[in-house]
Amino acid sequence: MRDEAFLDQGVAGLTTLQTLRAMDSGPRGLVESEAEERLARWGENVAPAWRGTSRSRLFVRGLRDPFTAVLLCLGVASASVAYWGTACVTVLLVLVSCALRAAGEYRADRSMVALRELVATTTTVLRRADAEGPPAAREVPVGQLVPGDVIRIGPGDVVPADVRLLRAGGLRVQQAFFTGESAPLAKHPVDVPRAVGPELFAQAQVCFQGSSVASGSGTAVVLATGARTRFASVRREPGRRERSAFDRTVHGVAWALIRFMLITPPLVLMAGAALRGRGLETLPFAVAVAVALTPETLPVIVTTSLARGAAFLARTHGVIVRRLPALHDIGAVDVLCLDKTGTLTQDRPVFDRALDASGRDDPEVLHWAAVNAWWTLQLAELPAPDALDEAVLDAADDDAPLRYDGVSADPFDPVRRVATAVVAEPGRLGTRTVIVKGSVEHVLERCVLDGEERERLLGLAAREAGRGLRLLAVARAERPVARRDRTPADPRGLTFLGLLTFRDALTPSAAEALAVLAGRGVEVKVLTGDHPGTAARVCRELGLEPGDVLTADRIDTLLDDELAALADRTRVFARCTPEHKARVVGALRGVGHTTGFLGDGVNDLPALHAADVGICPRDAVDVARERADVVLAEKDLTAIDHAIGAGRHSSGNVASYLRATLSSNLGNVIAMLVAGLLLPFLPMLPAQVLIQNLCFDSAQLAFAYDRPDASVLHRPTVLRPRRLLRFVTGFGLLNAVADLATFAVLVLTVPDTLGMQGADTFHSGWFTENLLTQALVMVLLRTGLRGFGRRRLGPVGAAAAVLALIGVLLPLTPLGTALGMVALPSLYYLLLAAVLCLYAVGLAVARDRYEQRDAERGGGR
Repeated sequence: MRDEAFLDQGVAGLTTLQTLRAMDSGPRGLVESEAEERLARWGENVAPAWRGTSRSRLFVRGLRDPFTAVLLCLGVASASVAYWGTACVTVLLVLVSCALRAAGEYRADRSMVALRELVATTTTVLRRADAEGPPAAREVPVGQLVPGDVIRIGPGDVVPADVRLLRAGGLRVQQAFFTGESAPLAKHPVDVPRAVGPELFAQAQVCFQGSSVASGSGTAVVLATGARTRFASVRREPGRRERSAFDRTVHGVAWALIRFMLITPPLVLMAGAALRGRGLETLPFAVAVAVALTPETLPVIVTTSLARGAAFLARTHGVIVRRLPALHDIGAVDVLCLDKTGTLTQDRPVFDRALDASGRDDPEVLHWAAVNAWWTLQLAELPAPDALDEAVLDAADDDAPLRYDGVSADPFDPVRRVATAVVAEPGRLGTRTVIVKGSVEHVLERCVLDGEERERLLGLAAREAGRGLRLLAVARAERPVARRDRTPADPRGLTFLGLLTFRDALTPSAAEALAVLAGRGVEVKVLTGDHPGTAARVCRELGLEPGDVLTADRIDTLLDDELAALADRTRVFARCTPEHKARVVGALRGVGHTTGFLGDGVNDLPALHAADVGICPRDAVDVARERADVVLAEKDLTAIDHAIGAGRHSSGNVASYLRATLSSNLGNVIAMLVAGLLLPFLPMLPAQVLIQNLCFDSAQLAFAYDRPDASVLHRPTVLRPRRLLRFVTGFGLLNAVADLATFAVLVLTVPDTLGMQGADTFHSGWFTENLLTQALVMVLLRTGLRGFGRRRLGPVGAAAAVLALIGVLLPLTPLGTALGMVALPSLYYLLLAAVLCLYAVGLAVARDRYEQRDAERGGGR
């Protein structure tokens, strides 16, 4: 037997005899001893094992997160100035964040292991005890199959290896996982050599591991097993994946924070040296200011929010989020790409109309088609009706076929492409009725028609097909009784009766789910291998305007920039190969969309890899589940809506946290820098800055457990760094104004505020004001002025109240004394209350106006 290169070079280009010789096999199968030798040489027939990632590797992967890198830099900076407490707290936050993220993703991996399915368990193989012995059929584990084995497959079987057919009867194989086509393909032996080209999966004589037998049976020789099968080849790792929406957001925000961190300490040092003659004694304060600017708890809040959302989806909807950041990505999706089969439509056709030769409705056409379908099923001993026959029988009168006596039948043949039934009608002795049903072209060539009439009927069929319908033609003839009843091998001289049209059965929940997705700002684009008319018809029936359908032929002529512009305004893409789907998804990402792709087959792997978030159902092919980011309980748009809602819920909490903490921190830093230039002492002691920051960050952990406003669910939640920085800058300046107003209040109410004697009082007053303004920021930036009365404050409101109490009471406690703080005069609290009221009104009004402008622009968070 030749080496494994033979299995990849195109065995379909050989005749059947040449194939058997090349495999060192024969129609009687292998000898047991030879099979054992080949098993030892080639190994078991199992795909390369998928290995879950260990907890330790997941933990280390979390350390590469940019937010975590920011925290580690802070820890190093704190340790460099001997602020060991801050350094320890920072390292603890890093460890907690990485542990939470690793735990969530490890649980998802274990859930995926539980979902893995074997391609098959046993198969029927022909083996011989010795070279002269007869072949015996027996069941063997699939793992023991070897190249050269001769196997038998039947209805319901999963093809256990890549095989070439030696014999077949009515064999139809479902290989949608490879091609995306919902209809089973006819398979039969072909002895004429044919070179292997791009249409490998369309070759009739070859079946592939992972395909399933829809009907019929066959005998085949095994060509490839294990890692050498086409199914296993798609498990090879793809190229490096482009950064997802979460990655782009994280990197943008993280680098902005790192720049601020690197700039702030030098500015503080230079300002202190230039205006106050201070030296390195201000370094601890400069580091404390950098720490105050940075949201230390951000990795913990991001991970906790996403982990809680993922746990909720798994618990309530059976959705598995395999990669925690993918939950953010699915919440940010504004374009969802999918195939129509199994999502918008079910995997079965539905009878539409029965037309006579003139194109008018004629129930007689359906009647005779039902008689053909029923008696073909009964007499040909098919295990189940073909999908089109099942649709015919569902639509016809249940008693219609039973009015006749079946005589003989030939099932649909992939070469003749017709099914033939012969029946006897009671009361008509000496006459038999031959009914033929099949493809339009093959039925017409068996009918008595002149050339002009045949062209007219082909035109009628073409018009119906252009409307996105599948077609069957029906014809009949009366024949005298033969001496021996049998089915005519190739009936001719028929009378054409008419056409049957079929449409795809719509998924019951699809129309409603599409409307819900549209309400959430998600545009659905259909990428299918089907006929353009079929895809357009399905969209129209579901309430989607298909517009101009873009076909694969046109895609091939477009440059990347041209495709990106056209894909952005196109809803339906037809005749797409896996490569076309991936290219369209990539083009949509290129124009700024956050894309999701829903697929379930091997043919969907390139697009799953190209999308920001790959989605597949639980019953998808194994390798698709391994490559997907989100695994649904079933292939249903409603499940995707649940996942989108959970993603936006989690991302909304993260966005609220970022806006609140960065605005407050930036305002405090600006005020500290200004005050540091005007005062003969530091505006706050480093220890006070760090305690204040610790209190604020601890309170903001409540954002991870918050319930955001319902408006968050109405549009994609994208954390756009530039827009976030504009928001932070505007509201940070507003916060700085409030801080500086408090500076003025302290000057008015506390004697010698600008001298060294007033330092402790100034520190205490500013510490209290900072925590109170931060509590207001937490509440008002979350709800706004209009939402303050109608939204429950929840955990964020409770945390803000505790934060405010700490700000008022801590200076009065022994801990406050130890930190260098003192009690404040009553007049200070009265004037501070006035400042805070004005600040609250300004904050709420600015927030509502910002939200209104943002909604008018239709942008993300």
